[in-house]
Amino acid sequence: MTFDVWLPFRADEIDGLPEGPGYRFWDGGREFPADPADCAFYVVPYMKPSEVSRRPMAEMTSVRAVQTLSAGVDHVLPGLKSLPSGVLLCNARGVHEASTAELTLALVLASLRGIPDFVRGQDKQEWRSGFRPSLADKSVLIVGYGSIGSAIEDRLTPFELARVARVGRSSRATERGPVRPLSELPSLLPEFDVVILSVPLTEGTRGLVDAGFLSRMKDGALLVNVARGPVVDTDALLAELNRGRLTAALDVTDPEPLPPGHPLWNAPGLLVSPHVGGPTSAFWPRAKRLLADQLTRFVNREPLRNVVLTTGT
Repeated sequence: MTFDVWLPFRADEIDGLPEGPGYRFWDGGREFPADPADCAFYVVPYMKPSEVSRRPMAEMTSVRAVQTLSAGVDHVLPGLKSLPSGVLLCNARGVHEASTAELTLALVLASLRGIPDFVRGQDKQEWRSGFRPSLADKSVLIVGYGSIGSAIEDRLTPFELARVARVGRSSRATERGPVRPLSELPSLLPEFDVVILSVPLTEGTRGLVDAGFLSRMKDGALLVNVARGPVVDTDALLAELNRGRLTAALDVTDPEPLPPGHPLWNAPGLLVSPHVGGPTSAFWPRAKRLLADQLTRFVNREPLRNVVLTTGT
């Protein structure tokens, strides 16, 4: 008996897809491409609102795997409640590391070297010269040391840093050095010039960067968030920015998208990018390779990669 696979790409755009399934193209449009009850493998549309991604899930009574094209899965978690027991939820580990790490480095360098001020000066034809902070000799703390956190350190390595430290859910050893547990964050924060957030959004990380976290950061430190907006308490960050004690670069915000008139737009010392850590030219080939591999495994009844959880367990 054949089964359907819902893809946000057309099947003929992906090399290496296995034969057998009925491939249905759906990228979040109003009309479903087929009966959701016949879908066995659902690839969630990328960069669509959470309610769009979850809309067909309540009718997917035969689904066995849900594959996101994002590293985070928080946008689909509410939809899992309607799925049968035993459904595998897989994320896109391996797809976004290069793009997100590149943007992280760009945000750090742009913030330290004053690139936003140069752009504003160019708009006004003003020559805004002077000394700026360098990344060289800075100490950097990476909070969230999964595959993206590791990729960020890869790109930081050539910049002659004074020190890099890593924080994860629990302590462990890596080739580059130890990963410290989240419980040690309060004692670590005062030591670092740059703090980079690359944690997933969970109940444990929601609001992690609150007034207490920010107050422990070194005077003049830079906070960079490439994780999820709700990891940071927006009001607490605004208070520190308006005092001029910290600077920040945010690829994600809470709320998101950031609405016109929101005080973050005009906060001093803040650089905002519109959640562009993942969507680059590097996304397409990596996403398609992941889908070809996962679906080959699925058809051949081999273990899937990147399983985050199984419903009903």
